[in-house]
This record gives sequence, structure tokens and C-alpha cells, in this order.
Amino acid sequence: IMNRLWAPWRMDYITKPKRKGCVFCIKSDSDLDKENLVLFRGQFSFLLLNLYPYSNGHLMVAPYDHTSNISKIDKDTASEIMSISNYSMIALKKELKAQGFNFGANLGKVAGAGIADHIHYHIVPRWEGDTNFMPVVGQTKVIMESLIETWKNLKPYFNGPKNLI
Repeated sequence: IMNRLWAPWRMDYITKPKRKGCVFCIKSDSDLDKENLVLFRGQFSFLLLNLYPYSNGHLMVAPYDHTSNISKIDKDTASEIMSISNYSMIALKKELKAQGFNFGANLGKVAGAGIADHIHYHIVPRWEGDTNFMPVVGQTKVIMESLIETWKNLKPYFNGPKNLI
């Protein structure tokens, strides 16, 4: 049986010229936050939507410093990453009615890191019954909302002063 999932927004990704370099460094150096799905910029790290989400509202927090080694992240950066993560979960509970979260990092390629050279933390919102027949039987994840719509809905939570996070 051939599975088909209509995803016209993927054509943009397929036809766009690929940039060389670290995606997190490129996005942190750019000021095109909406296009890069960046929701918040802290002093040491930033928050963005995952371009290939496991579920709606799948966020990532990455330090500005390019490193794959968790022991190279200083205390200020680690503290900010946790603050941004905690605040993000509050925003996801309010806006998307998330009931739980998967939170963590895949350290190294063998641990499942798709981008192993630049450490980043995943915040994946979860809901009761979100593992339904589609991923179990159909091996297909359903993302209910476009990334840009999710960005627009979450962005107001991150427009305040940096010291709120």
C-alpha cells in the first residue's frame, strides 16, 4: 500500500537553494526572525520552531555559541536555556493547551541528533491521545497547523522584555 500525504509547503524547501554551514548559526546571525521561525532571542541563546516538528508547537532552544559539547556551555547560557524552556512550556500550555512535554537533547549522531555539531534542546508538546491510529497504523504524523501560523500564535508570548524569561 502506498501512503500519500499532501504537503504542498514542502516544495519550497525542495526547490530552495541549500545554504552551507550550521543552520543554528545561520539563523542566529540573521535578523529575519519570522522567516527563520525564531520566536525569542536571549543574551546567550535563542528559541525557534522546529522546521520538521514531531508535533504542533515543537520548539528548540540553542545557544549562540557553536558547540556539540554540553560541558562547553557556561552556567549563564545553561540557566538561560532552562528559563526559556520553562517559559516556553507555560506559553505552549496556554496557547496550544499542551498537557505534557518531551524535553531534552540528542547528544551526538548516534543518539539521534539530526544536527550533531550544534547542541540544541527540544521542547515537544504532548496531548492525551496524540498517539492515535495515524502514526501507529499509518506511520504518518499529522501536523494540524502551518509553521508560520504556529509562529504567529506563539510570538506574542515572547514579545516582552528579555528579563521576563
